[in-house]
Order: sequence, then structure tokens, then C-alpha cells
Amino acid sequence: MGDLMGCFQEPRWSVERKSAMFIPTNPCIIPTSMATEGNREEWLDRLPAGQFRMLFEHLSGMLFFAKNLELKLMMGNPAFLARCGKATEQEIVGKDDYALFPPRLAEHFRNNDLEVIRTGKPLMDILELFPDEHGNPDWSMTDKIPLFDKDGKVCGLCGIVRSYEGVRESLQPYLDLQPAVEYLKKNFREKLDISLLGKVVGLSERQLERKFRETFHHSPRSYLNRMRVLIAGELLKKTNKTVTEIAIEVGFYDHSDLSRHFKKEMGVPPSVFRSK
Repeated sequence: MGDLMGCFQEPRWSVERKSAMFIPTNPCIIPTSMATEGNREEWLDRLPAGQFRMLFEHLSGMLFFAKNLELKLMMGNPAFLARCGKATEQEIVGKDDYALFPPRLAEHFRNNDLEVIRTGKPLMDILELFPDEHGNPDWSMTDKIPLFDKDGKVCGLCGIVRSYEGVRESLQPYLDLQPAVEYLKKNFREKLDISLLGKVVGLSERQLERKFRETFHHSPRSYLNRMRVLIAGELLKKTNKTVTEIAIEVGFYDHSDLSRHFKKEMGVPPSVFRSK
């Protein structure tokens, strides 16, 4: 079942999220209209300029900025503005790091920026000091990537900054439950024993239920059923086994049990999913 487990993409524990969830309700089905309508360029042309930037306006604990070739700030999300002690983006536009940060930090930021501009290549996972919400230097992780104009020439850079401590804190709930998640992956066919699962991570049944809901927004049982559905989907696509056979193989009681959970998670019955 090693190949089958590859289809189960557990929530990625990335620093930009407070919690991990299964994002797509129906991750394996793309409507025909979406798959055939136009090409990539046409689709991009239809998008308003800067629309992707909206994502950075709402990322919790994530600082976003963009600079031009002269390393003057052109953009900054609300979290970045707050770290700079500013209320509006206009207050930082046209300013360089020396106007906002202590000289030693500004010099360090500039040197990294110049490397990105010079090489046209990203600098990722830079461990550096960056002012916290009180203005005190705090260890942070920074990613910087070059920006290119329509002629393919470097015209600036953009980056994201996240607190190193914040990264560790945001990941900790998932790390605490990792042994339980691994247990479920290895024993997904078996009947769920909440008491045993709790012992795997040193929690009571009540504590485990609460922590699972806080971390994954699902109970252990719901998490397991979603895992089973994804594995069932892989079997539907790659094998000729009947729905009943697949239901039993992945841990559901029977055909109707699988169908009920499958439609809830994937939006269509197993038979329709297989025919796509």
C-alpha cells in the first residue's frame, strides 16, 4: 500500500497557516469548462493587476514587501507596515531600509537584496534579525525572490518575513500530533481506537479529541475517514476492483458506507468519480 499512501497528502505544516485543513472538497475533479477554457496567458490577462497580492494582505504572522531596482520599498502588507511603525502603505513607498531600520540591520538587508538583484535568483530561508512588534531585534526567516519585467529583466524583488519563534510555535501543535497521524496512516484499515491513539501521543481521549479539532479542525474519526476516502479515490482510478471491494480494503463497513463518505468529501459518488 506504499503507493496508495502517496495519494494522501496530509496538511502541509507551513508557517503561513495557523491550522492545516484539506483545502479542496473535491481535489481530483476539474470541471471540463475550467480545463478547456482558453490558455494560461488568456487567463492571466483576464485577472486584474495585483490580484494575487490580496493573499498577502490576510496571511497571519507573515510580512510581505516589494522593492524596485533602487531598493526603495514599493509595497508592504499590513503586518509589514506595523513592524515599520507605519499605518499606511504610502508612508513606506519610496523609502529604503536605512530610513526604517537600524543601520546594521539595514546594511544586512541591502546586501541580500543586492545579491538577488545581481544574480536574478532567489535567496531562501535566510535566518536573520528583524524588528519585532516592539522594535526589538528578533530571529526571523526571510525569503527573497527577484521580480522581472515584461522583457525578462530584473526590475526589483519581493520577500516574506516570518518570526522564527512564530514558525516554531505554529508548527508545534502538528508536531505534537505527528505520531498519531503516522499511526492512522499505517493502520487506516483498522477500527479506530481513540484510547489507543491517545496513548500514542500521551493524551487522554478527551484531550486527543480536543487537540485534533483545534489543530486540524476535524475529529480523529473525521480525519481518518478523509484519509480513507483519498486512498479509495486512488484505487478507483488505478484498479478495476469493485466499490465494495475497495470499501472493505480501505476500512469502510460496506459499499454504502464508502459512498456516503465519498460523496461528502469528493462531491460525487464513487462510480461517477471513476468515470471522470
